[in-house]
Amino acid sequence: MNVLRKSILIGFTVLGMAAAHAQDTAPAAGPDKSANMEQRRAKMSEMYAKRQARLHDQLKLTTQQESAWASYQAAIKPSMPDGPRPQRGEFAKLTAPERLSKMIEMTKQREAKMETHLAALTAFYGQLTPEQKKVFDERGMGGKRGGHGQHGGWRHHG
Repeated sequence: MNVLRKSILIGFTVLGMAAAHAQDTAPAAGPDKSANMEQRRAKMSEMYAKRQARLHDQLKLTTQQESAWASYQAAIKPSMPDGPRPQRGEFAKLTAPERLSKMIEMTKQREAKMETHLAALTAFYGQLTPEQKKVFDERGMGGKRGGHGQHGGWRHHG
């Protein structure tokens, strides 16, 4: 009987400690969450700028190519979505056809951005020498250590 009580007491103690630890490590809500999001966005912007600068250096662009590079960079620069992000609760309140309609609308917006990106890429790529094209193909747009590899792009390693 005594062993059973000790086991139960130890079990409750462990559960209590685990619950206390879970509360300590729970993500913060409220203003801290938005501050953390801003820090992540700033870090991602910094990483993007570094990748683009590294690609620029590897391409060894001529002065005549610099304007094409600037136009390309302006067209592909990541931007924050227009307006506030929809709340999950609000999205869940929509009917199934309304949700699918919203999803199609968001897909069309992403597709339009990709079309703009393609036009800028094609114009810039046409200005490159064959050697530069090889470097761009290997290093840019998800190639070896490319620009989209670390954040949900084509490659997730490298």
